[in-house]
Amino acid sequence: MLEATVRLTNTLGLHARAAAQLVRLANRFKSSIILKRHDNAVTANAKSILSVLSIAASFGVELQVIADGDDEAEAIAQIEKLFTDKFGEE
Repeated sequence: MLEATVRLTNTLGLHARAAAQLVRLANRFKSSIILKRHDNAVTANAKSILSVLSIAASFGVELQVIADGDDEAEAIAQIEKLFTDKFGEE
């Protein structure tokens, strides 16, 4: 199991389009991928759009990404890059 902390730095946060990008990316991996908000401990399955949207993560929110499985290292690296690249919005 690997973990990483990411921060939403895109203006709109984890809105529908950004969440869809994250879900598409997460579904490319065999590993289970969980998102957990640091401020209120709400968790979401990163492979489910409804689950990801339910955490209501706006600009500035920190999330813990937890990946567990054979390709966990690649999953964490790609998800960190998606957040670093601000979901291609800026």
